[in-house]
Amino acid sequence: MGLLDGVRVLDLTTWRPGPYATQLLARFGANVVKVEPPGGEPMRAFRSHFDLLNQHKRSVVLDLKTESGRTRCLELAAGAEVFVEGFRPGVAERLGVGHTDVRTANPALVYCSLSGYGAEGPLADVPGHDLNYRAYAGALAPEATSPAADELPLADMAAATMAAFAITAAVLHARATGVGERIDLGMADVLANWVATVPEATNPRTHRTGPVAGYGVYRTADDQAITLGVVSEDRLWTAVCRALGLDGIAHLGFADRLARTHELNKAIETAIGELQADEALRRLGAEGAPVAPVLGRAGMMVHPHFAARGVVVDGTVGSPVRTTVTHPLPPGPVPELDEHRGQSW
Repeated sequence: MGLLDGVRVLDLTTWRPGPYATQLLARFGANVVKVEPPGGEPMRAFRSHFDLLNQHKRSVVLDLKTESGRTRCLELAAGAEVFVEGFRPGVAERLGVGHTDVRTANPALVYCSLSGYGAEGPLADVPGHDLNYRAYAGALAPEATSPAADELPLADMAAATMAAFAITAAVLHARATGVGERIDLGMADVLANWVATVPEATNPRTHRTGPVAGYGVYRTADDQAITLGVVSEDRLWTAVCRALGLDGIAHLGFADRLARTHELNKAIETAIGELQADEALRRLGAEGAPVAPVLGRAGMMVHPHFAARGVVVDGTVGSPVRTTVTHPLPPGPVPELDEHRGQSW
């Protein structure tokens, strides 16, 4: 018997953040059904990672682009208590498994969306990976270079842990009231909340080498730092090359890029080094590249995205978790030592 024994979770997530969140639930006893696309989720190609993130789950394959697959997914959701998805904002809705679609048949369902910058806000549609989220959140040192291949994916793991906490809290509320919840969790939000909460924290250690071309911290002509978060996605690599005028290498696939990491990174480094930071960010953003400026705590605290999402409220710490029905408490008073002795629940 686990602490979450009997909690039924439908998991549509892939890669790391969502699967780690649902694995945390599974390890405490939740009944997790993993919905995978035909052929399985991409992380199955990396079994050492996949196996660690998907223990204690069951798996079903559903093609959500077909009517039968979508219908079966909604049937499973009708009997679940929790639905977790990690699509880009808007994709779940296009597939017919968005918050409104799923909760229509199950009003008590807890629906959690986990994405890079959240489902709403100025950065919601910006592509990215762990490094970009750290950069926007003020969780990278200004003098950072490139992360090592074995570096802890801080944003992924932090957001997954926060998601598991928020889901558990929402399930308790849904069981007590019969009213479900929609949780909108952005990976950058969690790190921004941490940075805002620990203003004197030292910056993370820095590294000189990146794991793949196009994933790292690059200096601009005006000596500012920006990040690129290309991993295996050909479309993101092509977007970076288009923005930087590197058409001769834009066609390279992931395997070729792995074999030429140092050479290709030097090309990117040189191209960015010839641009002012504002121009580099403008060009890369216009092409849909996974780019982010390296902000400090002060820059993060005034960024409109985190204000719009309530991570920062009136210049102080807000909440990294967004809910629809029952909202987290706003910033409030701090209790004095032993102030509430003798009070009941």
